[in-house]
Amino acid sequence: MAREYSRVDRIGDQMQRELAQLIQREVKDPRVGLVTINDVKVSRDLGYADIYVSLLSTEELTEESPEIQDCLQVLNKVSGFLRGQIGRAMKLRVVPQLRFHFDTLQGESRRMDRLIREAVGDQPAVPRDDNDDPVSDNPERDA
Repeated sequence: MAREYSRVDRIGDQMQRELAQLIQREVKDPRVGLVTINDVKVSRDLGYADIYVSLLSTEELTEESPEIQDCLQVLNKVSGFLRGQIGRAMKLRVVPQLRFHFDTLQGESRRMDRLIREAVGDQPAVPRDDNDDPVSDNPERDA
């Protein structure tokens, strides 16, 4: 039997959509840049919401990058405003405290992909023999 889609999960998904729009439209600080909300994890008692963000950039960013630190500082500074807007938009009686974090998952996935490519190379996962034609091997089809 499939697990139920709980209220906390639904609130997290709706909060992710609302935050993406609010940050794009309402936060005018240039240090924020192009922010992507990757995930929102809401605690079961709706006390906190951990928001995982990433920045669109041409270089590889880490949690210690100055751009990330500035962006997180601005987002945490405007979290009270965002919290109020979310409460009005979602009509929640209890709105969680917003805590912004840098999402390291994209960097880790790129690193793992690079390691796999170094180990395997550009070989396909399943070797393919171009001489084998499945149509010509089937005598019933040729008739």
